[in-house]
Amino acid sequence: MAKKLMKGNEAIGEAAIAAGSRHYFAYPITPQSEVAEYLCWRLPEIDGVFVQAESEVAVGNMLFGAASTGKRVFTTSSSPGVSLMQEAISYMAGAHLPVVLLNIMRGGPGLGGILPAQSDYFQSVKGGGHGDYRLLVLAPASVQEAVDLTILAFDLAEKYLNPVMIIGDGMIGQMMESVEFPKEYRAENDPDKSDWALTGAKDRKARLIKSLFLDPQQLEDNCLVMEAKYKKARAEEVRYELYKVSDRNEILIASYGTMSRICQTAIDELEEEGISVGLFRPITLFPFPEKEIYTEAAKSNIKKVLTIEMSTGQMVEDIERCTKSIKPIEFFGHTGGIVPTPDEVKEKVRSLLGTKK
Repeated sequence: MAKKLMKGNEAIGEAAIAAGSRHYFAYPITPQSEVAEYLCWRLPEIDGVFVQAESEVAVGNMLFGAASTGKRVFTTSSSPGVSLMQEAISYMAGAHLPVVLLNIMRGGPGLGGILPAQSDYFQSVKGGGHGDYRLLVLAPASVQEAVDLTILAFDLAEKYLNPVMIIGDGMIGQMMESVEFPKEYRAENDPDKSDWALTGAKDRKARLIKSLFLDPQQLEDNCLVMEAKYKKARAEEVRYELYKVSDRNEILIASYGTMSRICQTAIDELEEEGISVGLFRPITLFPFPEKEIYTEAAKSNIKKVLTIEMSTGQMVEDIERCTKSIKPIEFFGHTGGIVPTPDEVKEKVRSLLGTKK
């Protein structure tokens, strides 16, 4: 298909359609409201349904109900809105329901501000709700990758019968880039859902989709089934990208999302100064590329690992955990909606190496 110039939020909405989603429930919140604005007229064109709920709490329960029928369901929100969905997300994980959620992150905590941030890493990766559950979490760095990962998210949600979250900061929702969409979605390619979806109990026993297990052994059994899924995901779904990684690197930068693109600019400009830096970009934040970051950090030429985020350093904990402190871990970042610049990244690298421009 021909490429189109689209805003990130609108491209993500179209990607959900390309993935076969015809059921979208949402409540407006900056900086992702354009997804709902786009889908409110686009979905009726293809006999889809968009319901603007009275709150994000209601959105979560609508998702639970629609997903229980085997539909490919979708919602989008931003940081405090996602917080309001956490109880329902935990319920959906416990009930083994495939749901796709998008968080276009803004500054926090609290209502914070509407500018871009990456301070929801803990919320999405560690589980913002209660219980022994995890989300599969994807972090795109471009509008095209946001399209591709949105489509992938629906497949992963159905493969693992688990909610999948795509996280990006406000920049990726607002920027415009050229994108290309795959061929038309074909429902016949979906996995068989006849053994779990609620489709009416004619000619079969009645089913109950739930996350309530009053018997402790049944609850533990359910949690162990979930944990087995996450173990499988760790083995099969790790995704990451390396940029200019070589045996000449003295510093390895770890960064994700659009912040990684700013780091790429800094790396290119440092290369012109004769300073060699590589970039490790996680694409799946869960499952995190644990073995892969360890392998790169362990290389003898690497003096330090520098994590750069639009937060106070939330991914640093996973970098430290995975590298087992084999190398010093440094951090640089801004929060509250302030975006680190390439010049700031370069200055941090120079200071770590003890060099001057």
